[in-house]
Amino acid sequence: MAKKCLRIKAERTPKFKVRQYNRCPLCGRARAFYRRFRMCRVCLRLYARRGEIPGVIKASW
Repeated sequence: MAKKCLRIKAERTPKFKVRQYNRCPLCGRARAFYRRFRMCRVCLRLYARRGEIPGVIKASW
């Protein structure tokens, strides 16, 4: 879980556009962020296993 201050800081519009970075809105994680799903890999895996993300299934071959 990320610090609350870092989550709030990421939501604000920065002084310069290049200073903006992605952070998971669910847990606040900044690394391993998937833009397509707007969440980190940990939350993506959790929600995919529960079946809460439409179109995403566990691979098996």
